[in-house]
Amino acid sequence: MRKFIYLCSHLCVQVPLLPIAVLTVIPLAVCPSWRPWGAADIPILGNPGVGQWIVIIVVAYTIIDTVRGMIDDLRHGRVGVDLLAVVAIAATVAVQEYWASWAVVLMISSGEAIEAYAQSKAESSLTALMTAAPQTAHVVRRPGVGVAGVNTGDGSDGSSDDRCDGFRKVAALPSSAASGSSDAATSHYDTVAVESVTPGDVLIVLPGETVPVDGELLSGSATLDLSNINGEPVPRGVFAGARVMSGAVNGSTTLTMRAAEAARDSQYQRILALVAAAQDSRPAVVKTADVLAVPFTVLALAIAAVAWLVSGVPTRFAQVLVLATPCPLLIAAPVAYVAGTGRLAKSGILIKTQDVLENLGRVTHVFFDKTGTLTVKQPQVTRVEMLPGAGTHLNEDHVLMMAGVVETYSVHILAKGIAKAGTEALSRLHRRFEEGQRLCPQPDADWPGHGRDYPVVKHIDEDAGKGISGEVNGHKVRVGRLSFAASSEDGFLPVERIVPGRATTDGDRQSGKQGEGRLADEIRTRFGMLAPDEMASYVSVDGHLIARIVLRDVPRANAKSALARLRGLGVAKLSMLTGDKRSSAAIIASEVGIDDVHAELFPEDKVAAVTTATVTPSRGVTMMVGDGVNDAPVLAAADIGMAMTDGTSTAASESAQVVIMNDDIAAVPRAIAIARRTKRVMLQAVLAGLALALIGMVAAAFNLIPVVVGAFLQEAIDVVSILWALTALLDRD
Repeated sequence: MRKFIYLCSHLCVQVPLLPIAVLTVIPLAVCPSWRPWGAADIPILGNPGVGQWIVIIVVAYTIIDTVRGMIDDLRHGRVGVDLLAVVAIAATVAVQEYWASWAVVLMISSGEAIEAYAQSKAESSLTALMTAAPQTAHVVRRPGVGVAGVNTGDGSDGSSDDRCDGFRKVAALPSSAASGSSDAATSHYDTVAVESVTPGDVLIVLPGETVPVDGELLSGSATLDLSNINGEPVPRGVFAGARVMSGAVNGSTTLTMRAAEAARDSQYQRILALVAAAQDSRPAVVKTADVLAVPFTVLALAIAAVAWLVSGVPTRFAQVLVLATPCPLLIAAPVAYVAGTGRLAKSGILIKTQDVLENLGRVTHVFFDKTGTLTVKQPQVTRVEMLPGAGTHLNEDHVLMMAGVVETYSVHILAKGIAKAGTEALSRLHRRFEEGQRLCPQPDADWPGHGRDYPVVKHIDEDAGKGISGEVNGHKVRVGRLSFAASSEDGFLPVERIVPGRATTDGDRQSGKQGEGRLADEIRTRFGMLAPDEMASYVSVDGHLIARIVLRDVPRANAKSALARLRGLGVAKLSMLTGDKRSSAAIIASEVGIDDVHAELFPEDKVAAVTTATVTPSRGVTMMVGDGVNDAPVLAAADIGMAMTDGTSTAASESAQVVIMNDDIAAVPRAIAIARRTKRVMLQAVLAGLALALIGMVAAAFNLIPVVVGAFLQEAIDVVSILWALTALLDRD
């Protein structure tokens, strides 16, 4: 009940004519013909009573307000077609049908209220994004906190007490600060407008608050809800040094961060800019609907005039016009498109203009980038191959775990995939240990999986381009190229450790690269050949080469089903554009279901391929899907550029017309399905509304619908049309 009362009061504030029209019924019903001034006829109007005069005054105000709105529309380049409403309401007064006049005023005001409600309902998802925008920030003013690398002390020379994170060694915060209590707030930070934050400021974000600007996490860890940014339903755990994005909602503990961007340059503001652009734009189909309202107005006036001339009854003119409603064109069409835009935003898909929504529904050819779009962003571990004859008691999980630990410290392209697989292997080893399995002999009980929660890592050293080494639980581990992993401290391959029974000779050590190459070939032969799309990192433990880890570009788990759905939606052609080798590209293409493969392309070749398809005669609409980082030129070349990002990329919004914020390839067919359904719902609402209005006008011309009934019937037609347009919000794809 409270919600209903709030909604009514909100609508009355937005449309002040509505309560006036409702209250006008009282004098019209109680004293319509009371004339304290006596007989005083006025041309056309006759001698209205008090109640009728109040209706006339309200009608005059409505006409003036409507004409003002038409003029404002014309100034903004839109066709003002409320002429029908003005003529209809004036006609009811001219034929002294005051109840009909009141009904039309009520219908106009309630129609505006319904439009406002429908518009706010359609924009609900977009509005939710905007209202979640951070407004304030808590800037730390505690002594010892400053910009990284700057001494924020008391004037001492002091680099001795400064740390690389910008904090001096000061007393720990009291427990109240960690919990975000009011005492901590008063003592250690100032709350300022988010626009006042500058890069380098140290900020505190309390539990449940929105991160105000982009920055770097200084706290050891934090849990962030990214649903406002990329629709990710599960909160994400991040650790010290991670990027923290504005718009993320902090979890249950206070976090400390350093601002990296001003508020206007932060990720959430870029998202809001896209949303605002989409809201303010008007798709071509809506502009066409505005233009079509003009001939509808002419047709309605013609039917009304013919009815008057044929019958000789002026009331017929008013009867027809009160049923002539262009609202299905003027309101239902834009409401449907705003609703569709809101549904896209709710699904983590942002568009720059509503014209994109119109074009999405007509896509016939989709180009995909391979790496990071059809495949996961980093190569993934597919298997571990133990070296035949190596004679080790370690298994694949031990190898993955140790390699993963040292690769955590590497920036190599394969490092993240190995580190991820290592984490999973550690979990499996822990489970086996808990279940009572002992996979290693007792003397080696310090191997991972035998009681230690986390491995002890020391002496990490990365040799760029070759590999990385370190000590894990006291065992020396080397991961990288074969020559790096298999070599001893002096850089030579320890032959006796690879070929059992053969001793290392001085000749072996003097043979240089020639001997090393022969041994490397022998090792590769013992492992077996790699497939064209595979790559490998070799692993040695305590100087013994024992395994290689095989990785490859892995298709996204739902890539094949997403492309199958695109075909089900009628997309005629799917193509892959990649700079990768043809053999590797062909393997991925066959796995996801793409026949048209363009491989070994430079960026300009990708642009040429898309441009050729775009300018082909009798073509449909082309769309390019990429990761938005290095695909900017080709995204711009297509009719529609769609960038896939996890919400952390800002380059995507610069070159693409559509941005997928949740890094899900299933959003590609979903966007097309939403666009098509939005257009279908819009056409249904418009055609149904216009057909009902036309039938009503013809019936009124034959005097089958009284003028008062016609006024209410016209409002019913508007309501049906607008509510049907709102069904574009429903998830029925």
